Amino acid sequence: MTEVFDPAELKRRDSERLKRYCELLDFYHGMHWESRARRGDKHLTFNYAKVFVDKVASYLMSGIHFIVEPSDDSDKSREEALKTEAALNRIYEQNNLEQLDFETEIDCAILGDACYKVIWDPGKKAVSVTAPDIQGIYTWWTGDDISTIWRVACKYSLTRDVVHDLYGVKVKDKTSGIVELWTEDDFELWIDGVLTEKKSNPYGFIPFVIFPNLREPKKSWGISDLSQLMGPQRELNRATSQLSRILELSGNPIAVLENVEESEDIAVSPGAVWNIPEDAKAYLLDLLQGGGARLHIDYINLLYRILHDLSESPRAAFGGTERDLSGVALEIELQPLMQKVRRKRIIRTAAYNRRNRMMLKLLEKYCNEDFGDHQLRVVWGPILPQDISKLVGNEQILVQNGIHSRRRAMDEIGVNDPEMEFGRWLEERKAILSMNRELNAGTGGNGARVRVNGPRPDTVENTP
Repeated sequence: MTEVFDPAELKRRDSERLKRYCELLDFYHGMHWESRARRGDKHLTFNYAKVFVDKVASYLMSGIHFIVEPSDDSDKSREEALKTEAALNRIYEQNNLEQLDFETEIDCAILGDACYKVIWDPGKKAVSVTAPDIQGIYTWWTGDDISTIWRVACKYSLTRDVVHDLYGVKVKDKTSGIVELWTEDDFELWIDGVLTEKKSNPYGFIPFVIFPNLREPKKSWGISDLSQLMGPQRELNRATSQLSRILELSGNPIAVLENVEESEDIAVSPGAVWNIPEDAKAYLLDLLQGGGARLHIDYINLLYRILHDLSESPRAAFGGTERDLSGVALEIELQPLMQKVRRKRIIRTAAYNRRNRMMLKLLEKYCNEDFGDHQLRVVWGPILPQDISKLVGNEQILVQNGIHSRRRAMDEIGVNDPEMEFGRWLEERKAILSMNRELNAGTGGNGARVRVNGPRPDTVENTP
């Protein structure tokens, strides 16, 4: 690809996408009313949309960890896998990626897209992982293949002092517009529309992982969780504000006078006496008569249900159920949420594996490491609360019958590092067997027999 790049074109590129991002961010932060409230009007805002986004992100990111599976059963392959896993864990701790991933997930659910940047920090001599603002990311695809990105532009702003410290360039304005242009072969740095640096890409790959919240078929960008909630959320705010005004007026009743030309000294207060003509009538307007308030409440409950249905987050996801449910019944109740989380996890798994591959490539290039070709796996935590005792019992049966390995069982139970835990188990088993042999030798071989082949090698059986 030899298309000439002009940083000025970014102002016109993806204008609709960027406008949508701004609207979604405002809506997430509670700016739901399209018009300003006039004096005396009451505009209530109940930001259920934000709660739904945060709740789904919490379910999605719970219990996530990463493991590396050996490419074969050799000792060398297992050692390389452990080494690779340790390197990834070290990078995660150095970059505090647990917090960064959760914040990026919320941002992705709001805007519909997110991005990671994986580069080498020469000052720290370590891999640096950041999450650039997707509002400053522009992409170019290969023809009609939206899955293949051949060029990425990253736009952001820096102050005058930071520009001088990082790039040694003196600028006039207080802030400067920076554009990084990346392809697999080249890197360009533009400052205030001027090409400042151009060189070969030192990594050999575009160091960005761009992924959607949920994929819309044949579309390059993703779908926000807020898109379907904006209409019902605004209507809920309007309906509750209207009911609030009715209740407020009912608490401060309106006096209605018939056949009265003047209404001076007519006040609604305890013990008030009204002097009105003989043929006149006076009464208080009851806005709640005939069950009118019930209609408003039923409509609000309907909107509330619509919000839960469209967000795929049943009331049970918030910890409240109107009846006692068994484990299977609760799973059926939460099926919409589980399906939504699984759809997202499919996309996130591919994105995290790509990011991990980039980390390892940078370590191999700058630290002369060799991590081999092993399978990277993302292990997700259970969506629903688990009965750990029942789960352990099931996995014990599967291990004893050769259906699951101990590593697989530890994955299912939620052990963060199965390889390390399995190594500890082997060390304990070896120590226990050694101790039992010493005890057996001390009794002359007639006092005890060690069960070696059973599921519990530390079990000692007395023999007659």
